[in-house]
Amino acid sequence: MSGSAYDQDNVFAKILRGELPAQKLYEDDKTLAFMDIMPRGDGHCLAIPKQPARNLLDADTDSLAALMATVQKVGRAAMTALEADGLTIQQFNEEAGGQIVFHLHVHIIPRFTGVALRPHSGEMADQDKLAEQAAKIKAALATSDA
Repeated sequence: MSGSAYDQDNVFAKILRGELPAQKLYEDDKTLAFMDIMPRGDGHCLAIPKQPARNLLDADTDSLAALMATVQKVGRAAMTALEADGLTIQQFNEEAGGQIVFHLHVHIIPRFTGVALRPHSGEMADQDKLAEQAAKIKAALATSDA
């Protein structure tokens, strides 16, 4: 356990409740995947469990299993949709571990040979560009045999 309580007002909890918008990519009964609004690379998306969990250490194993299945599914679709050469998966726990939003989440970042990750600047990406990338990833998800 992280030792800190889960904050029901974190940004991802608000997205799950429909209080904040998100470019949704995939949703099932246990998980949600959507575009990162401050992407470190083209096609950068996030997957989260619907069950409240501050981080990896707080989540139950069923929630983690569902989350990783979604990470794999969305990762495959993102690579296909953006014709990426690889994929970076990142997950951070607590402030000292680099976590900024305290709801368990996994970063899914398509990677391209010779292209470095952009720094985390805190600036939001162009919404039209995110929508275009989201449409490509959703189309790849729709045609996958998952």
